[in-house]
Amino acid sequence: MWPLIRLLPAKTNFRYVRYAKVLNPISILLVIGSLYAAIFNPGLNFGIDFKGGTILELTTPGRLVDLGAARESMGSLGLGDVQVQAFGDGRSAQVRFQTPDNANPAQLVDRVRGVLRTALGQDVRFTRTDVVGPKVSGELFRSGLMALGFAIVLMMAYIWFRFEFRFGLGAVAGLFHDVILTFGVLAISQLEFSLTTIAAILTIIGYSMNDTVVVFDRIRENLVKYKRMPMADLIDLSVNETFSRTMITGPTAIMALVGLAVFGGETLYGFSIIIIFGLVCGTYSSIYVGAPLLLLFNKRPDKVEISPNPVIPKP
Repeated sequence: MWPLIRLLPAKTNFRYVRYAKVLNPISILLVIGSLYAAIFNPGLNFGIDFKGGTILELTTPGRLVDLGAARESMGSLGLGDVQVQAFGDGRSAQVRFQTPDNANPAQLVDRVRGVLRTALGQDVRFTRTDVVGPKVSGELFRSGLMALGFAIVLMMAYIWFRFEFRFGLGAVAGLFHDVILTFGVLAISQLEFSLTTIAAILTIIGYSMNDTVVVFDRIRENLVKYKRMPMADLIDLSVNETFSRTMITGPTAIMALVGLAVFGGETLYGFSIIIIFGLVCGTYSSIYVGAPLLLLFNKRPDKVEISPNPVIPKP
């Protein structure tokens, strides 16, 4: 009975396309809701990278960081929303605060360091200082969105070159679905949207495209192999043939990411949660968004219908 992977069925016969007519409208509603949440209410929780501000990281040798004292001392400066979070073994902390428009960033950082040394002890060591101005943060946000759009265009061009244009449309529809839903989750959960988040979304795009290519490649092979099989049945057959691969790679990656989320600290927590959601969403879109769209561009003489008894060839 070991390894347990042997418990998975060697061959499955799930009817995926049958549920696409029900799940696709739900996906469309979720995409619309995600766009509303990301753009209007509650909106993205921009980090220091995209709205300007300062990040300080400090350590207190030999003792835990007194977060209460640090927050109280920062509150006396009148800097608005100040975030003080511990990470690692509790002897390190990250301090985030907005830089007022009329303030000198260098002088403000020196002032904050002095206040924190008074509150936490003179032996406090500052290991990181990042100052991001509003102009730079705006440019970073535009550059991040351009990177996401450019990645999607390149993926469509690759699928078009590798398969056909209709496959490219299905792949891009799946990518937009995954990216927009991820933005919706970021808005609803109010996880910080930063450059690290952009990297996570680019990772999701890569994984989703990889999963889509595997399914599309099997569909292309079966289009030549089973010339008289209805398109809906052929899609079901192709997805079933790649099911074991999906069940091995997806959960394996998720287990590694759960470890990152639990033990990676505050910096990697949001990154890990976003990619975990993206892995699940990317697998879903490959099956129920990208592949069923091929039915709209079916070139076969067969009618695009879901037959009650799909023709599944014997191995």
